[in-house]
Amino acid sequence: MPLCLSAGAAVTVVAVNAFTLAWMHSIEKTRWEEDWRVEGPLLRVVAARIQGCGAGMEPPADALLRDGSWHYRPSLPPRPQLLLSHSPYAGSYELCMDGGCQPIADYLPGLARQATLRLTACANEAAGAPR
Repeated sequence: MPLCLSAGAAVTVVAVNAFTLAWMHSIEKTRWEEDWRVEGPLLRVVAARIQGCGAGMEPPADALLRDGSWHYRPSLPPRPQLLLSHSPYAGSYELCMDGGCQPIADYLPGLARQATLRLTACANEAAGAPR
């Protein structure tokens, strides 16, 4: 099932079953990564990594330090959507797949300087899920 990215009128379909969502913490300037899978109409986070901690963003107690990053498995239920803030005041989210990363904004031509990004399984789009 592909991944749908949208923000306002901008919509893109990305043919992936799994992806990594990455960003730089705006205060600590440390990289965060979450591995997600598209499972039917839902998105499930399966693993995460943090390159540092601080400013209220501590790794969980069960995280393991390996290769300079804290690795852990988030215990969150699958979600119908992810809503992300796109702003010139914070770093851009990146979508990583097949060994490479690209800013999500690159997938959405005409994206406003400030917007809410919406990631869903494309099955949700077909079912008329709210934007």
